[in-house]
Order: sequence, then C-alpha cells, then structure tokens
Amino acid sequence: MSRYVSFRDFDWLLLIFVLMICGLGIMEIRSATAHTQFAGAHIKQVYWVMGGVGAMFLMSLINYQAMLDKVHWLYIAALTSLMLVLIFGQKYKGARRWVKLPGMHFQPSEWVKLILILAVAKYFADLQQRELSWPEFIKAGAIVGVPMLMVLRQPDLGTALTYLPIAVIGSFLGGVRLKQALIVILAAVLLMPLAWHALKPYQRDRLTSFMHPDADSQDKGYQVNQSLIAVGSGGIWGSTEGSQTHLAFLPVPQTDFIFAAFAEEHGFVGALGVLLLYFIVLMRLTQNAQTAPDRAGTFVVMGVVAVLSFHILVNVGMVVGFMPVTGIPLPLMSYGGSSVLFMFLALGMVMNVRMRRFVN
Repeated sequence: MSRYVSFRDFDWLLLIFVLMICGLGIMEIRSATAHTQFAGAHIKQVYWVMGGVGAMFLMSLINYQAMLDKVHWLYIAALTSLMLVLIFGQKYKGARRWVKLPGMHFQPSEWVKLILILAVAKYFADLQQRELSWPEFIKAGAIVGVPMLMVLRQPDLGTALTYLPIAVIGSFLGGVRLKQALIVILAAVLLMPLAWHALKPYQRDRLTSFMHPDADSQDKGYQVNQSLIAVGSGGIWGSTEGSQTHLAFLPVPQTDFIFAAFAEEHGFVGALGVLLLYFIVLMRLTQNAQTAPDRAGTFVVMGVVAVLSFHILVNVGMVVGFMPVTGIPLPLMSYGGSSVLFMFLALGMVMNVRMRRFVN
C-alpha cells in the first residue's frame, strides 16, 4: 500500500475514450454550424474541452474524502447558487437558468449535480446498513428533492430530471426496500395529473407532440420529425450532403440534436460507433466503482455512472422519438461549456477515487 497519490494510477485508457467522443463532437459541431450564425462554435468547444481536462486533473488531486467531510457546506453553497439564479439570473425565453460570465453563460444547476453526487454518497455511506428505514429514505429524497424543486422553478425540467438518477442509484445501493420503491412509484403515478397542470404550456406541448408526433409536424412536433428524417436519411454509411443539418431543417444540431446530425452524416455505422464508445466509458467507470477503496467511493463513482447513463438514454431516445424533447444534452458531444465542464469534473471525481485505491 502506497502512502502517496500517483498519476500512474490515473485511468488513462478512460481518458482516451472520453477524448475520442469529444473529438467526434467537435468535428460534428464544426460541420453542423459551418453555414450558420454559430460558425466557429467548434473552436469554443475545443477550449472548453481543454479547460475541462485541466479541471479534471485538478479535481483528481483533491481528496474526495475531504470533500465528503465538507459536503454540508458545499450543499448549502449549491442551494444558495440556485436561489441567486432565481433572483438575479439572466432571463431567456421566460427562464432564469444562467449567470453571465466573461466569455460564457454559466449554468449553476450543472455543477449542483456534482454536489448532489457527493451529498448522496456521504449520506448513504454513513448509514452503514443494508435496509433503509422510512425516515432515512425520506431524508435521502429531500437531499435531492429540494434542489430539484428549485431548478423546476427556473423552469428547467430537463436538468431537474437529471437529479433523479442520483437519488435512484443511491437508494438502490443504500438498501431501499422493494415496498418503499413501489410506494414511491405508485405515488408518482397518482400525482401525474397534478404534475401535468404544474407544467408550463411549452412543456405540455412537448409531451403532447411526443405522444402524437404527426398531429402537428410543422409546429410543436417539428423538432422530433426533422430529427427522425435526419437519422433515417443517413442510411448505413451516412450522407455526405447532410441536407437536414446543412440546410437548417434540423433545429439546434450542435446541441440537443447533435446525435441526429452525426447519424445523418455518418449513418448507422457511425451512430453505432458512438454508442459503443459510450458503452466502453460506462463499463470502465463501473470497473472503477468496483475497485473503490471504500463504500463512499463506490457511491461517488456510481453516481457519475447514473447521471451519464441517464443523459445518454434520454438524449438518444429523444433523437429517435422514444423520449419527449427535454433539452438534455448528449454528454461530451453537445456544444456547451457548462455541460462539458460538469462532465470532466465528474470524471475527475472518478479519477480521484481510483487514484486512492492503494493509499493508506
């Protein structure tokens, strides 16, 4: 057992696969925005990836156990930042989600995911038991539920939903009982009518267009229909013309629908290749969870796995019409600084845990 953290224990293979995904994303952003007002966006993405890699290395050096010891302060800071966004955040299309910083718009709800992963890991690791009592289960729900409600107030349904897998994986690993899980699912079903009325009109429109995509294909269902056309027109090997993307039929091809743009230009084979890369990354992360030095480390890494998996599932499902449009980006590929930085910081926490496997 070594007493020192060494970059020899860094998961360099994982980083290589992650950078491969980023590289494919940058190339697609360049192609998708070449003839639009966002031309040159790929250059910004390169800088964000470079900054993200640097942030990942820094995060890997900060002992995650020390962060867990201070997580209550980090949690308070997270809630404070969400409150400040609601009060002072920049308003865009009726939502307050961003704080304007030099050169970028920062989205605090992204970094809050990191804090929630740590908070949930700390909570369940400290319980040291196999089954949760109801008070413990409710408290775990509140840890995630409070910031989730604050994000819903912005409103940002997509980001709020990405907090759910953190609670789910924490509860599953922490010893939730089947009865507790079934009661929560039943309660969620019973509350659906109330939740429907609480949604904003545009959010209800998205769900309606998902259930009936052909009913209004030129208006509310336009995004999904154009995405399906783009994916289908790519065929097996892809379309070099990329008409849906390059002729601006496909909305926001560099962000939420980057997978559709990539599938159009590189076909089924290219899309399958991207999914294979994600699968390898997820498997590598899971292996790191299995070799974590303690229970808390396992919870941290599996929290990252849960969030990444959820992002991929929902985004790809949205692109092919299996999920409603939620605005959840495709990790490491979609254009956006906050998303890229969050993902690399999350990977930094994984490296942090991995590098301390052999430390006394």
